[in-house]
Amino acid sequence: MRLALILLLSLSMLPATAATATPPPPDWLDGLEALYDAGLRVDGLDDRRFQPEAWWDIALPLASRKRGFTVETIGSSAEGRPLRHVAWGEGDTRVLLWSQMHGDESTASMALADLLRFLGEHPDDPLVRRLRSGTTLHFMPIVNPDGAARFQRRNAQGVDVNRDARALATPEGRALHGLRERVRPAFGFNLHDQHVGYRAGDSDRGTAIALLAPAFNEAREVDASRARAIEVAVAIRAALEPRIAGHIAKWDDTFNPRAFGDLTAKAGVSTILIESGGIEGDVQKQRLRKLNFLALAAALDAIATGAHAGLPHAAYEELPENGETWPDLLVTGGTLVLPGRPQARVDLLLRFDQPLLGRGGRIADVGDLGGAKARRVIDASGLYIIPFAPPGGDATEERGGFGPGMSAHFHLARDAGGRDVAWTLDCDIDAALPMPAAATKDSE
Repeated sequence: MRLALILLLSLSMLPATAATATPPPPDWLDGLEALYDAGLRVDGLDDRRFQPEAWWDIALPLASRKRGFTVETIGSSAEGRPLRHVAWGEGDTRVLLWSQMHGDESTASMALADLLRFLGEHPDDPLVRRLRSGTTLHFMPIVNPDGAARFQRRNAQGVDVNRDARALATPEGRALHGLRERVRPAFGFNLHDQHVGYRAGDSDRGTAIALLAPAFNEAREVDASRARAIEVAVAIRAALEPRIAGHIAKWDDTFNPRAFGDLTAKAGVSTILIESGGIEGDVQKQRLRKLNFLALAAALDAIATGAHAGLPHAAYEELPENGETWPDLLVTGGTLVLPGRPQARVDLLLRFDQPLLGRGGRIADVGDLGGAKARRVIDASGLYIIPFAPPGGDATEERGGFGPGMSAHFHLARDAGGRDVAWTLDCDIDAALPMPAAATKDSE
């Protein structure tokens, strides 16, 4: 007993195990980033809301046969839009990349256009040569064009295509499944966007990129195929760490028997999920677009050369999971003024339909919200919150109602009569109107 106690005390005095060092990024990555900044980024995709036809008008010339690509139509969407497959490369290792199965998740689609340009316009680049000889790349860049046309998550039938991997009820899901069965890839990349409010673990840092090597069963076992996916995820982290350290997380790996990533992993494909979250100030996700491009370049090179083999799994496992999803705006300490009602000191919590742009604001909560957190905070102490009814506002708003679920229309004023206005939120944040000086933003 005495010996056991001494041993326990001795172990408790040992230093904590140090975190696994992330491998360094590839030595060519800075040069590729400089090339990207110098003009590799494709024009015409500055707004993340674009029509699928516009994307293809840009991409098809980049993916011409003379540049080594083949393009085929593999189906039609529920509304008859073409579903296309692009292939490039001569290598034995087949890789399938699919994007925008949620129509409002377009960051990777923009990056794929940049990747097509790089592959086609720089055939003598050493990286392009390695990819061409080591891999054959298969792209389904816009899985859900009907959703993309509306910038909505679901397809025109109202179905979440990413939850249609088992039933295959949608034409988009059947096309992606059929392509995977025909190509039989060794690796797959499932490319998405996630809510910008996610925090990295229990920190106050936003998640810019989240990674996942999906489980292939409920036990979340790691077989050889999933091990390769984890190694590629580490290669991605190595590329991104110097650029967004502290803003990389991983998704929960609970197995979902309806999800494409999980069932692709179950089919024996080493699958990597990349989720683009948000970076404050990057309202059209153009910085995240570049990060996606660099991440894919690093991952594909690791696959083409086999450099992923042996990368430490701990560098993936130690990533924090996505934590809380913070609301978009918290206004603290203001005095609410409603016609014919007593004034009240309240906090306001708001969410936006388009969080990075600050558009489509709605009241999420009103009252004493001490302890609440948000991506942005305005200290309204000494200011008055004065709601107003917008033109065409509903009857509740016209009667001076103000509460959760309602669109956000109010002034922050220095006087209760609203004559000296410090700031206004008219559903959308006016980017030309500075927020009060006390406003804070999530760091980048």
